[in-house]
Amino acid sequence: MRIAALASAVGFALFLAARAGAAELVMVEQAGCHWCARWNAEIGVIYAKTDQGKRAPLRRVDIHEKLPPDLSAIELGWFTPTFILVEDNREIARLRGYPGEDFFWGLLDRMIEKLPDEPGRSS
Repeated sequence: MRIAALASAVGFALFLAARAGAAELVMVEQAGCHWCARWNAEIGVIYAKTDQGKRAPLRRVDIHEKLPPDLSAIELGWFTPTFILVEDNREIARLRGYPGEDFFWGLLDRMIEKLPDEPGRSS
C-alpha cells in the first residue's frame, strides 16, 4: 500500500515538473459575463483541439476566487474575459475582452509568437 502511494506521489511530482515550463492560456472569467459565454460558445468548444490549444492549454480562473499560488505574480485586472498567456509562472502577453471569433485567433497567434520555441519544435 505504501509503495503504491509513494509511486503515485512521485508520478504526480514528475507531471508537475514537466508542466512547470509549459505555456498556458489563463482565461479570467466570472459568472454572468456575456462575453465569456460567447467565447465559450464560439471558441471554448474547439480550443483544446487546435494547435493554439495544444501549445497553450486553457486554464480557467474565476476573478472572484482566490488566485492559485503559481499565478500569484500575475495581476488579473477587473475585466472579463481576460486572456493571459503564461509560461514559467510569468505573463508573456494579455488580451482584454473577447473581440469575436474573427479577430480572436489572429490576436492569439500574435501572443503565442512571443513564446520561446519549444525544444524540438520548429517555428
